[in-house]
Amino acid sequence: MNIGLTGGIATGKSTVSALLVNKGALLVDADVIAREVMLPGHPVLSAVTDHFGQAVLLADGTLDRKKLGEIVFHDPTQRQALNDITHPAIRREIRMQMESLEREYPDKLVVVDIPLLFESGLEAMFERVMMVYAPKATQLERLMKRNRLSRDEASARIRSQMDIEEKKQRADIVIDNSGDAEQTKRQVDEFWLQSGYA
Repeated sequence: MNIGLTGGIATGKSTVSALLVNKGALLVDADVIAREVMLPGHPVLSAVTDHFGQAVLLADGTLDRKKLGEIVFHDPTQRQALNDITHPAIRREIRMQMESLEREYPDKLVVVDIPLLFESGLEAMFERVMMVYAPKATQLERLMKRNRLSRDEASARIRSQMDIEEKKQRADIVIDNSGDAEQTKRQVDEFWLQSGYA
C-alpha cells in the first residue's frame, strides 16, 4: 500500500513521517528530491538559473535558497514559473522511487511526503492521502519561531499554499498535530493498527 503524506508549512509532516518510518514504513521524501535537482550540474538548476538569472546562485555555484524564496513567495507568476521548471523532474523521480520500493517490498507501507500534493494535483498517484493538520494560528507561530521570520514573511509563505482547512476536507486521513507529541503519536498508532500493519 502507498499513501501520500501532506500538510501545510509548519504543521509537522516531518514528525509524522518519522513516526511512520519508526513503525516500518518506507519513505520517499519530495523535499529531498527537490534539493537534489537543485544541485550544481543538474539540468533543473541550469533551467532555474536561465529563468531567474545568476543572482539566485551563491559564489560557489550552489542555489541561494533565501534569494529564490524572496522572489517566489511574493510573486505568484514567478512561483508558477519555478514550479513549471522543477515539478516535472521531481514528479518523475518520486514515481520511480515509489514504484521501485513497492516492487521490492510489497508488504511494506510506502509513504511519499509531498508538501504541495494537493496544489500539484497528485492525489491520483496514491491509494490514500494523509494530511497533517494544525490551525493557521499554530502554523504562523511555529513558522515564525522555526525560520526566524517576521509575521508578514510567515503569513506570505502560508498564503502561498492552499488553505489548510481545504486540505483537511480533501484528505482521506487527518492527523491533528495541534496538540502535544503524545496525542500525535496516538493518532499514528491508531492509523497503523487500522491499516493492518501492526
